[in-house]
This record gives sequence, structure tokens and C-alpha cells, in this order.
Amino acid sequence: MKYLFTSWLDYLLIFVPVTIALEVLRADPLLVFISACFAIIPLAGLLGRATEHLTAHVGAGIGALLNASLGNAAELIIALVALREGLHDVVKASLTGSILGNILLILGVSMFAGGMKYERQKFNQTAAGTGASLLLLAAVGLIIPALFHFTAADRGVAIERELSLMIALVLFSIYIASLLFSLKTHRHLFAGESHDASDLGEQPWTKSASIAVLAVATCFVALMSEMLVGALEPAAQRLGLTQVFVGVILVALVGNAAEHSTAVMVALKNKMDLAYGIAVGSSLQIALLVAPLLVFASYLFGTPLDLIFTPFEVASVTISVLIVGFVAMDGESHWMEGVMLVGVYVMLSIAFFFLPA
Repeated sequence: MKYLFTSWLDYLLIFVPVTIALEVLRADPLLVFISACFAIIPLAGLLGRATEHLTAHVGAGIGALLNASLGNAAELIIALVALREGLHDVVKASLTGSILGNILLILGVSMFAGGMKYERQKFNQTAAGTGASLLLLAAVGLIIPALFHFTAADRGVAIERELSLMIALVLFSIYIASLLFSLKTHRHLFAGESHDASDLGEQPWTKSASIAVLAVATCFVALMSEMLVGALEPAAQRLGLTQVFVGVILVALVGNAAEHSTAVMVALKNKMDLAYGIAVGSSLQIALLVAPLLVFASYLFGTPLDLIFTPFEVASVTISVLIVGFVAMDGESHWMEGVMLVGVYVMLSIAFFFLPA
């Protein structure tokens, strides 16, 4: 228990037993959905914190690899559960929402919060430029299947799925190459982005405690994800929302809430390198790691997932990536840039709300 309730997010853990009780009592799906959302937020936070504490015991190289691989574990678990249920539109919408939420909302709020305390904050221009370039490449990976669908749809669904699988393999290969670049050949460029529990104001956890928390949190995230996805469709109908809006905005926010708090916290400590790395790095993991893994996993479930996103989703991601590229160009940030990023996110959210099903 001494490892819990060191963060304000931990107090939301009360929703874990509440969600289980609501599910057992077969309560209103809307209540189950809302409770599961609140339960996943602190569990995702625990996953991230346990990973960071574990890095202190396994060395910098393996620790960085763990952070890179497990940074979006909650989003991956939620998407896998939805994928197993055949909710492909929700899965793809959650991928879009995670990318938009990270590079617009998380980065924007971090820049605003840090900018209100410091007139100007600097970050590594080369590392930021590399991240922005990889984001643009990830956007291309979304654009190509959509363009193929609208120009050569007569080739058939099987061809489109094969194309998506090949692009997923390319994206995954680029992710592996980016890890080699950032952790081995050019790690000096990313040295300022490493972080540990001290950045979060916590005492170090033991190795066994870190592994135990990681394992237990993963199990509960999987359980809560089952309940959230099971209640998603009826809850969306009750709220009058489309599944795309629920995936892009609500599910993505739930999975990224913990990263919001961490990025803002380090930005307030004038560590904009780290805040930028959290936001952009998380988006890269979604596009280059999580999306390909979901495509691969879909074949195991017998319902192949394609990477054909709606034109509005593709346009939203592309616009957002270009905006972040311009922001990162000078290696500096201030609160007004944060306001602009959040403003773009709000406008896109409004558009997704009114988007027809």
C-alpha cells in the first residue's frame, strides 16, 4: 500500500471495485462505461510509474527500451479487447485519437503550463525535428491505404488488407530502426530526455515491487477494458454519440490521462525536452508500434484489420503533424503555442462530434 496514493490519480482506484460491482449487478451499461473509464485512468498511471521505477534497476539501455515498449500498454490492451469484439472502427478511431491527443492536447497543455511559469522554454531541436519527421512518416502510412481505397477499391478487400499488412510491417521496421537510432547510434541526442521517479517526486520502488505493480496493474487494465468495451456500444447510443467520436475522444483520453499529468508536471519543472519527448514519443509508439501490432493480432483473431482510416481522420492527423513540425522548428516554446495546439484539438473534437456515423 505504501506505493499507492502518492499521486492524486491513485484515489481514482476506488472505481476499480465499483466497476466490478456494477458489472456483477448488471447495472446500466452507461454507468459501467463511465466507471470503467475512471478506473483505467489511475491503472494506466500505475503502469507508467512501475515501468519508470523498474528502469532504475535494469540499466539505462534496457530501461529506455521498457519505457518505449510499455509506454502505451493501456491503449494497446483496450484496443486488443475492442479488436477481439470486432469493433474495428473503434480501434482505428482510438489510434487516431491517441495520436491527436498526444501531440495536440498533451503537448499543448504542457507548453501552456510551462509557459505560464517560464517566459521561454527550450528543447533539443535536432531530437524534436527527428520526432516530427517520424510523425510525418507515420501520417504517410495512414494516407497510402486511404488513397488506395479511394482510387483502386475495385481491387477488392483482400488486396486492401494485404496492403495494410505490408505497410504495418514497414512501420514496425521503422519503429525498430528508431529505437536503434535513439538508444544506440545517436543516443547523445536524446540524453536530455531520460527520466526517472525523481521527476515525479516519488521515492524509488524496489525491483520486485515494480514488477508486482506492473503485473497487477496490467491484469486490472485488461479486466476494466473488457467491461469498458462491453458497455461501449449501448453507452454510446445512450449518450447520442458515434462510435468514432467515442474512440477518437473518450477512449483515447482515458488511455492518455496518466501521460497528461506526467508531461505537465515535468514542463512545470522546466524540462520541456522531457515533456516534448513524452507527447511525441507516445504518438510515435501508437503509429509505429501499436497500430502494426494490432494489424498482426487481428489475423490471430480471424478478423484482419486494415489501415484504411476515414478521410477526416487522415486529414486531422496530417494537419496536426504539420503543426507540431512548425512548433518544433525553432527548438523553443511559450504559452501561446500551447494555446494554439489545444485550440486545434478542441476544433477537431467539435468536428468529430458532429461527424455522421
